[in-house]
Amino acid sequence: MPETDSTAPEVFARIGTDPLDRAEIEAFVRSAENGALVTFEGVIRDHDHGESVTALDYEAHPAAEEFLRETLAQVAVETGLRVAAAHRIGALTVGDVALVASVAAPHRAEAFAACALLVDRIKEHTPIWKRQHLDGGTTEWVNL
Repeated sequence: MPETDSTAPEVFARIGTDPLDRAEIEAFVRSAENGALVTFEGVIRDHDHGESVTALDYEAHPAAEEFLRETLAQVAVETGLRVAAAHRIGALTVGDVALVASVAAPHRAEAFAACALLVDRIKEHTPIWKRQHLDGGTTEWVNL
């Protein structure tokens, strides 16, 4: 489990079963000094590696939100920017949004770079796993 750091920057980190509220996540990072807002949405697609995907089940470690918060805090420190992200767990279908990550910065280049870094780090360090339901009734675990 990650250690709590009282000097870590404030971040928006949430994991839950409810649909994600993009506006709430973006509102957290918006500020008057930033002219660029970049938001990534991870959407459930209908295929993976040549297989047809019909649905996904996301499962998270009990401390996944703490890991997410720590990951966001590290990115915030590295970039000097406010960052926010939320990940949905449970049963999702094609077209559902599973991840929303948002960053605001004074200029677009740093906002795009920070958002890409944020999404990569979330995927690397947050213990969330997905089971894909494939056409034909088989399932497979991804990133387990």
